[in-house]
Amino acid sequence: MNIHEYQAKQILGRYGVAVPKGRIAFTPAEAEEAAKEFLSSGVCVVKAQIHAGGRGKAGGVKLARSREEVSAFTGELLGKALVTHQTGPAGKEVKKVYVEEGCQIVRELYLGIVVDRGTQRAAIMASSEGGVEIEEVAAKTPEKILKEYVDPAVGLIPFQCRKLAFGLGLDKMDKTLVNKAVKFMTGLYNAFINSDCAMLEINPLVVTKNNELIALDAKMAFDDNALFRHKDIEGMRDLDEEDPKEIEASRHGLNYVTLDGSIGCMVNGAGLAMATMDMIKLSGGSPANFLDVGGGANKDQVTAAFKLLMSDPNVKAVLVNIFGGIMRCDIIADGIMAAAKEVGLRVPLIVRLQGTNVEQGRKLLAGSGLNIITAENMDEAAQKAVKAAKG
Repeated sequence: MNIHEYQAKQILGRYGVAVPKGRIAFTPAEAEEAAKEFLSSGVCVVKAQIHAGGRGKAGGVKLARSREEVSAFTGELLGKALVTHQTGPAGKEVKKVYVEEGCQIVRELYLGIVVDRGTQRAAIMASSEGGVEIEEVAAKTPEKILKEYVDPAVGLIPFQCRKLAFGLGLDKMDKTLVNKAVKFMTGLYNAFINSDCAMLEINPLVVTKNNELIALDAKMAFDDNALFRHKDIEGMRDLDEEDPKEIEASRHGLNYVTLDGSIGCMVNGAGLAMATMDMIKLSGGSPANFLDVGGGANKDQVTAAFKLLMSDPNVKAVLVNIFGGIMRCDIIADGIMAAAKEVGLRVPLIVRLQGTNVEQGRKLLAGSGLNIITAENMDEAAQKAVKAAKG
């Protein structure tokens, strides 16, 4: 789950991470009122709040030097479809802005924390190339990315923070910045761990004229599986920003991601789901989604999954690819029949079942009266799905 910048800064502030003062606004009048508090330094910032990076390059971050400019910039942004490298060509509509106090920036840095699956530890990444996408830095100048891996049994230790601070050259700017960096990174790490984050990124982390370290921007993403422990964070979910089908899937314990193809996929197991999508692409088609019903799904979950596929107007054919280990093929068949009776079957349905109770599952589908195209193996199923989707 993702949240907005202003929400991330609220969380970081609880852990002692320095962030600029700011207020959220939904109208030009609210933004102008907020600006009264932040124009004492001569400048404030109006930031579009959407779940995507690259807002500055897309015109979603404006520097204002008067209340009138704040109001005008807010009016320009609200209702605008902001197109960045992360939104796709359609962009995302701006429905709120964040009005924030300005600061005198001396230097921009990068600081982020992610879960490193290889080491099974939190990895802290730092770079002197603040304000630039970390993917671009990794591609062009990977030597500028510093990394520290945190032992979960010990936690982040001051030595690691100082090592990163020295690596960024903060000691050469002002020696007091090293201790400030230790405090900043410790607060950031505590926020990451205690909030069950999947990713936390500060870009840029700025050094101000007064030798302060401030999180000028903040992005946080959370592990959906841990949200039951954080009802306050789950309450920050912006339903307007997220795909309603993905939200509905999460309510049923399904892993669903919308894609831009025409073949709906229902598979058990993430690896098999990825392989199924690869086979569809290899056969000349394009998947409309990633949908993993998991190894222990019940009839209700399968029914919910099938409804999700049928609710997508871009779906021209549905491919069900199940290898029954823990999951039983007869349960899949029951779920498909229940959903088809409830919402109807408006597109060709291709089913490949193998594994536990496969014969029972096939008999149920054969006697259901549904127009089903069967397949014995994965490549045959993918080819039939592509052919059916093309009409």
